[in-house]
Amino acid sequence: MSNLSEAELIHMFKGIPFTTRSSLELLKSLDTFDAREDDVLLVSYPKSGTHWLAGVITKLYDPQVTLTSPIEFGDKSNLEELNKLSSKRIIPTHLNYNMLPPNFKNKKCKMIYISRNPKDTAVSMYHYYRDNPNLPTVDTWTAFFDLFLKGDVVCGSWFDHFLSWEEHENDKNILFLFYEDMKKDLPKIVKEISLFLGLHVSDDDIQDICKKSSFSEMKNDTEKENCDSSHTVCSLTSNRRLIFRKGAVGDWKNHFTPKQNQRFEEIFNEKMKLSKM
Repeated sequence: MSNLSEAELIHMFKGIPFTTRSSLELLKSLDTFDAREDDVLLVSYPKSGTHWLAGVITKLYDPQVTLTSPIEFGDKSNLEELNKLSSKRIIPTHLNYNMLPPNFKNKKCKMIYISRNPKDTAVSMYHYYRDNPNLPTVDTWTAFFDLFLKGDVVCGSWFDHFLSWEEHENDKNILFLFYEDMKKDLPKIVKEISLFLGLHVSDDDIQDICKKSSFSEMKNDTEKENCDSSHTVCSLTSNRRLIFRKGAVGDWKNHFTPKQNQRFEEIFNEKMKLSKM
């Protein structure tokens, strides 16, 4: 829960709510960011599995990569720090496709977009809002549910975010993944990621990576490393204990009322009518 006012925690940029941990100066500077051809972007809407994905990918490359903080995190000096890093950079972001620095698109950088059932995403974000002092206080699930459907949450509408990326799912430099597929068959997805990144990884190594990338293992590792507040893959907090909660598929059933589910389905079907999803 936060003691700060919403105005101190949230500001708007191009019609999308961002936390004030993403400075306006930095957001305005993103268009000039100098991407490199070997950069790899890890993209998601918040609470969709970015940290899990980041853990897998750094193990695939280990130790020849630098996992950075999100490109939209901090102030303008953070962009300068990113520019000083040696290649290869693995860069997380919650930006929608239209807000992505143009250089990433022009240089055909590899991008991996991970999505999750929006119902589970909404529930996970609700708990994140309740526990994170960098986000406005939300007292009830019902109140948050309404905000989520309206897109009045950090990073804006889940539907707009997903659709902005889905429009480019056939681009050869973009790999679309689903959180639920990672839960169902992680070795298969790790193999798919390694092929997309052009990495030659043995089946034994893939099994080892999957073992080290289980939800419980990564949650334990994250909590052990929480003492390093600068080490974040999230633009919404540097408290890494907030990052992993349940990691469950279908937890939305413990929160949605039948009326909420019906309303969500109606809005989903309307907004996603042209989507392959």
